[in-house]
Amino acid sequence: PPAAPPPPGPPARDSLGIHRAFLRSPLGPLRLGQLALGAACWVTVAAHRYEGAAHFALFAAVLVWLLTLALFGLSVLGRWALVPWLGSRWLLANLLHDLALGVGLYAAATGIMGYKARQKSYCNLPGYCNLPGYSQHCPYSAYLSASVCGGITACLYLFSGLYCLSRRCRDQRDII
Repeated sequence: PPAAPPPPGPPARDSLGIHRAFLRSPLGPLRLGQLALGAACWVTVAAHRYEGAAHFALFAAVLVWLLTLALFGLSVLGRWALVPWLGSRWLLANLLHDLALGVGLYAAATGIMGYKARQKSYCNLPGYCNLPGYSQHCPYSAYLSASVCGGITACLYLFSGLYCLSRRCRDQRDII
């Protein structure tokens, strides 16, 4: 069978405006939640002393967050048709971003930060940080917070990926 033409984007406008249909769809609030919790995850890691595998967790969280910001910006402005190869495959691009990158990398970051929190759980014991001459701040709560934020963010990416997958399975070719 011949391939169906790509889905049309929103009507062309001379000036930039907010694409309200996207914000009212399930994907709009999910993207906002992903951006907020993703930023909380990587800011928590970046604001505290980190070493080893936490570098990868920070890299993964920032990379996915920046790509999500780009997807959100193009979607909320209704300008995804301007992206050369992905514009005609916007639903598929969102689906792959959410399931492969979002869930995959945030799940890895969550696991890493959870492991790091478990490694540092000894310093959260009562009286440990009150030892004379001990000047290091305990990173346990920061690592645990980053792990929780990363886990919730991975779930949000799973929900948005399943939403895009359901639209794709119903032969809909647009994110709204």
